[in-house]
Amino acid sequence: MKFSVTVTLKKDVLDPQGKVVQDTLSNIGFNSLKSIRQGKFFEIEINETDQSKAEKKVNEICEKLLVNLIIENFKINKI
Repeated sequence: MKFSVTVTLKKDVLDPQGKVVQDTLSNIGFNSLKSIRQGKFFEIEINETDQSKAEKKVNEICEKLLVNLIIENFKINKI
């Protein structure tokens, strides 16, 4: 089973990399941008036939290693 995981900074956490990208795009003429936030994307393939068990394992992987739960949120989608 294959899943995608999108990790983003929580809304109230400053995103300096996103700000640099936004400023650079504004400097090259994309002036209508309101904001840009940067995140991480993972594709995880897991050997599990039960979707509920697979999602639980992917969630555990996120919480234990891929995501800093203090400053980041994550979303899991089955591919």
